[in-house]
Amino acid sequence: MSWSIAQVARMSGVTARTLRHYDDIGLLKPDHVGANGYRYYEEEQLLRLQQILVLRELGMALADIAGAIDSEPDMIAALRRQYARLIGERDRLAKVAETVRRTITELEGRPEVAVKINRPENLFEGFDASQYDDEARERWPEDFERAQRKRQQMTEGDIEHWQRETTAAMIRMAEFMAAGTPVDDPAVLDEVHRHWQSMCEWWTPSRTAYTCLGRMYVDDERFKANYLKIAEGLAEYQAAAMAAYADARLSD
Repeated sequence: MSWSIAQVARMSGVTARTLRHYDDIGLLKPDHVGANGYRYYEEEQLLRLQQILVLRELGMALADIAGAIDSEPDMIAALRRQYARLIGERDRLAKVAETVRRTITELEGRPEVAVKINRPENLFEGFDASQYDDEARERWPEDFERAQRKRQQMTEGDIEHWQRETTAAMIRMAEFMAAGTPVDDPAVLDEVHRHWQSMCEWWTPSRTAYTCLGRMYVDDERFKANYLKIAEGLAEYQAAAMAAYADARLSD
């Protein structure tokens, strides 16, 4: 049985324009093109489209998907492997969802929510910090290796302590923000100095690097999401305070 491009678009949720693009780049060729000029797809192409969508969900770049699919001639084996990865991702996201649900339950109905968190480290349960490793290794190789050595030396107790301290620092900054304290206030700068010192355990950021780090907390949704768990606008406040601290107390 054949399905037209319009039918495939309807059943898959992939637009006809995207399907045509997949054809143009050789990722998903139709089974044949009819006399009317329409693309038609058979079961084989639908199965390949499913694999494409699965790999996209798993975060694979479009440019890499064709090679990943074509390198595995056994479709069932490929699907089993993708299924296992999806189950792993489902379990990880379920843990993240439970973390957020627990935080909502803990904070509901409390106007002073920022200071009422019983176990701050719970805010970050289920989040996989290793997802940043490849990017960090490429951008800052020497600092990455130094951080890796320190991480390997940390015990579970050290990690829990670090999580508590990190969350507590974010809460203190949220309190400054809620009070309307200017980011260049000496008390805020002293708090940011503690943050800078904690960074120096891993690497030593210069004025420019530290300012860029603050901007990354805002621009990179992965980092910004952590601040949103504490308070709306906290990432922006933190970044502005880091820039003020860098200008006042750091040098290149």
